Amino acid sequence: MAASPSTARAINDRLALRLLQDEGPLTATQLKTLTGLSRPTVADLVERLSGSGLVHVVGEAGAERRGPNAKLYGIVADRAHLAALDVRTRSVSVVVSDLLGTTLAETAAPVSETGGTGAAVEQAVTLLQQAVREAGADRLHTVAVGAPGLIDPATGELRDSTGLPAWHRRLIGVLQERLPAPVLVENETNLAAVAELREGAARDRADFVLLWLGQGIGASVVLDGRVRRGASGGAGEIGFLPVPGTSGPPSATGCDGGFHELACGAAVEALAVTHGLDPATALTSGHGPFLDALAQRLAIGAAAVAAVLDPGCVVLAGETGHQGGPELAARVETALAGLSPLRTEVRATALGDAAVLRGALLRARDEAQDQLFP
Repeated sequence: MAASPSTARAINDRLALRLLQDEGPLTATQLKTLTGLSRPTVADLVERLSGSGLVHVVGEAGAERRGPNAKLYGIVADRAHLAALDVRTRSVSVVVSDLLGTTLAETAAPVSETGGTGAAVEQAVTLLQQAVREAGADRLHTVAVGAPGLIDPATGELRDSTGLPAWHRRLIGVLQERLPAPVLVENETNLAAVAELREGAARDRADFVLLWLGQGIGASVVLDGRVRRGASGGAGEIGFLPVPGTSGPPSATGCDGGFHELACGAAVEALAVTHGLDPATALTSGHGPFLDALAQRLAIGAAAVAAVLDPGCVVLAGETGHQGGPELAARVETALAGLSPLRTEVRATALGDAAVLRGALLRARDEAQDQLFP
């Protein structure tokens, strides 16, 4: 059954807005070519979007061409201001952007619990307020927060976890209470995977798994271009994977004995010490025996992922993945080839420490566009 005129207009408008978002300013002729719509239809949608305040003229395509088709149309960037937060165990990073994703303000600061949970929350809130003022934003349209821990897929809330500071969960509640904007919460590893999928190391992949290698261990599963969260939001909790060579099996309350024990930040530092290296520089020193030993450990987790999902690609992220870079990734790929018959490419993160924050900003922008775009 053919779409109604109003539905067809909505579809065309959204398509044009997405093209303007992704391709930058475009002329009406370019929009006609990219959308396949007729010239009158494009003229109508440009007039409609301009009247709604979503699109405006930002210049002309060239001095040699005059008239309506030479005008360059672009998204009204300041129609909405967005904020993204990367909440770590002892710090918070904040970025404020416009609707096009242009960074207007960015800052980060440590958060201390010495004054109690309330004081820690106020430190984080104050950091966000400072960034908003610096950006010159009157109000925020959407806020996205990346945090460690499980996100309940039914409610979107950060679930209780004994391994996280108490101020993490309280911060989300305070932001939701004080801000008129929607506050979205997502697992940090999933946000890093979204950023790598759309702007980083996995831009050419629809299927991949991102291994988050930091003080904690996690994974994000991306299949058919979508993050898969699992029934309880726990897909990718690879730190609990039972593996040989550890102190014992993990438990429901702790991942000691699991893959976490082999690959967490403390384990990587201890491995560096056994090779006579400074843990602070071991990953960037190019020390072959250390990198080979670490790669063998990481390949165990990657082999489990490959055996179950066969994603074809694994991205190493977090502090270890970032610092180890392509050299560590190549060694993990070699070690993995000896453990699994499934061809799996291993890549280093392309976004490094910025992956979570960038993923949160993309999440906020998608939400804002869903609300603003017809």
